[in-house]
Amino acid sequence: MHDSRQRPIHVAINAHLLSGDPSYRSAGVHQYIYHLLTYLPQAGCRVTAFLGPRSGEFPPALRAVRTRWPTHRPAARILWEQLAQGRALQAAGADLAHGPVFVGPLVAPCPVVVTVHDLSFLRYPYLFRPANRFYLRLFTRLSVRRARRVIAVSAHTAEETVRLLGIAREKIRVVYHGVDPIFRPLSAEEVAAFRARQGLPDRFVLFVGTLEPRKNLVRLVEAFARSGADADTALVLAGARGWYDDEIFATVERRGLSSRVHFPGYVPNDELPFWYNAARAFAYPSLYEGFGLPVLEAQACGTPVLTSSVSALPEAAGDGALLVDPNDVEAIADGLHRMLTDETLRETLRQRGLEHAARFSWPRTAADTVAVYQEAVGGRP
Repeated sequence: MHDSRQRPIHVAINAHLLSGDPSYRSAGVHQYIYHLLTYLPQAGCRVTAFLGPRSGEFPPALRAVRTRWPTHRPAARILWEQLAQGRALQAAGADLAHGPVFVGPLVAPCPVVVTVHDLSFLRYPYLFRPANRFYLRLFTRLSVRRARRVIAVSAHTAEETVRLLGIAREKIRVVYHGVDPIFRPLSAEEVAAFRARQGLPDRFVLFVGTLEPRKNLVRLVEAFARSGADADTALVLAGARGWYDDEIFATVERRGLSSRVHFPGYVPNDELPFWYNAARAFAYPSLYEGFGLPVLEAQACGTPVLTSSVSALPEAAGDGALLVDPNDVEAIADGLHRMLTDETLRETLRQRGLEHAARFSWPRTAADTVAVYQEAVGGRP
């Protein structure tokens, strides 16, 4: 049994999904892994990061072990996770293994903790490519049963894990994501200079995220068309192309909005604060989220937020967003109209959003995660 008073817990984190590519792989889970690796050492943890040959940059305050396996390919990564990771854990002498994205090693020489981000692959299986769906359904179920503790990124995800995967609630701990301090209100001069550099209109509604069906962007485009926004107001859908996204572009064409709906592609994290600050409003009407970090990032920048009234999004947004039914195009359209025209509402959401987002930080996420590690290593299976 580990005595945390003697030495720091040595955790080995499967960081093969740490990505430097300008693609959807650099979105949410990449940010989660990167910030854990950054802040866990500050929270009193000794960290070894398992990386692939193409894994992105990692913080210097930890030990990195790179494999030669081509784990940027999904099949190779899955094989490494289940066949090679156990030996890597033994060689590293880790007290604990953390699978930060749904899956942990089913055979390991030490206790395992797994993070569950959402269960969209069970809730909306038809929105996933068959191979992804099969992998997530099989290995998430096996991993959470094998794990000593399960981290859920929201209370909603914790309840879904109990209900859909049959895991005892006592084994699950809720640990929220943090907000990077780079997300903050910027000066009018900085924002104006950025807007000029990007050739952006003065008024636009922003979405940030992977272009994939769960983000509900077809309905967002339809709602924008019906919102009554004037011809000088644009819709910016920022994010890498994911899968099954052809209908988004077809809807823009069909509605004659090609000149008003912009697709800047993947936006690097250090540029995102400028996009949030430049936007008149942030719209995130996703059908289902395990948490919804972009909502908090926009709030931290002082941007009024419209988001969905379902899944974990009310939890992420607190009282700092306008909530709408994501299945109702008219409700989204009415919400967009209010966000663009009602100055009292905008100022209220701005103030409440800033206060709400200030409660979330990555150092706190890391400290809460270390508390889970301590339970997993010192507690009973």
